[in-house]
Amino acid sequence: MYTLREIFYTLQGEGFHAGRPAVFARFSGCNLWTGREEDRATAVCKFCDTEFVGVGPDGGKFATAAEFADAVASRWPGGSAASGGERFVVCTGGEPLLQLDAAAVDALHGRGFMVAVETNGTQPAARGLDWITVSPKIGSTQVLTRGDELKLVYPQEGGAPEQFEQMDFTHFYLQPMDCAERARTTAAAVEYCLAHPRWKLSVQTHKALGIR
Repeated sequence: MYTLREIFYTLQGEGFHAGRPAVFARFSGCNLWTGREEDRATAVCKFCDTEFVGVGPDGGKFATAAEFADAVASRWPGGSAASGGERFVVCTGGEPLLQLDAAAVDALHGRGFMVAVETNGTQPAARGLDWITVSPKIGSTQVLTRGDELKLVYPQEGGAPEQFEQMDFTHFYLQPMDCAERARTTAAAVEYCLAHPRWKLSVQTHKALGIR
C-alpha cells in the first residue's frame, strides 16, 4: 500500500532541476515529525513547511505499484499517451523512502519516467532511482551519504555545511530557511556561498512565483 498526500503537475521550484516540469508525488508520513503542530516543539525537524498528513483531494491510497504509477502518469500532459519532453517525477514527502520501494520505481520507469527522490537521508535508497536529493536534518541519523544533490536548509543549529562536504554528492546547495527571518537567513546563505564556492544557492522559486 502506498499512501500519497497529493500528486500534481508543476515546475520543480528549487535545486538542480529548478524550472523543470515534473509530477510531484508527495508521500504521507515522516519519521522526524508527526505533522501535528502540537508536536512541532519536540520534533527532530522543527522548521518543516509542508503538509504531509493523511490523504488530500488529489492524493490517494494505492494497493499496488502499478496503480500508483498509473496515477502519476495520469497527471503528465497527455496522460498515458506520449507527449513532448522527458517525463520526470519527484517523489517527496514527508519522508518518501518510508514507502517508496524498488517495485514503485520499476513501475514508474515502465511508464517512461525519470524518477527523483527528495529525502531527509535517514532511510536507505530504493533500488533504481535516477536522481537522489538529500536534505539533512540536524539531530537525525544520516544513512544516505551519497547521491546527486545535497540540499541543506540553512542555517540550522549545529549544521555547519562543511560537515557534509566529505559525503559523495555531485552538487552541494544551501537553501535559506523559510521563516519569519527569511531576509536574514537568505543573506547568511548568500554570504556562505560566496565565501565557499563549492556551495550553490538554492532559491524556492515556486514560492516567489506563487505556484504549487
